[in-house]
Amino acid sequence: MIIYSIGVYDSTEQQFFDKLKANNVCMLCDIRQRRGVRGRQYAFVNSQYLQARLSELGIEYMHIKQLAPTKQIREKQWDEDKRLGQTKHERTEMGSAFRQLYSDNILKAFNLNDLVDNLIKRQVDSIALLCVEAKAEACHRSIVAQEIADRYGFEVINL
Repeated sequence: MIIYSIGVYDSTEQQFFDKLKANNVCMLCDIRQRRGVRGRQYAFVNSQYLQARLSELGIEYMHIKQLAPTKQIREKQWDEDKRLGQTKHERTEMGSAFRQLYSDNILKAFNLNDLVDNLIKRQVDSIALLCVEAKAEACHRSIVAQEIADRYGFEVINL
């Protein structure tokens, strides 16, 4: 299985869906807390439109809210961003406090074995983990992707 990671920022609708198609993504796993993004330029990843467009392309959709960071965990990253004088869009990596809290409170509580077993049973050979940040390293999806890669030996490709 290949685990792709895809963000929204800095992509047009055409670019976003072209990446999914070009890489033969079978399923998009939305791991955002809220399935909407402010701004007309990103309306293509608002839940209903996104699911309809994916259906047209033959790509399955799954929302895994349990893998989204809580507000309290996100606040730790906001504090780090403020300390560094950077915006969410400028961020290049997650802070150590965020990573630790996310791993301890979200990943450890989520059963990745059940998810992977379910995907294998359904013969899904490629998934894309979706969140908003352009750079995977600046988003929790990189933590999830790395944990799956480490546990199961799957390849991770950031789109």
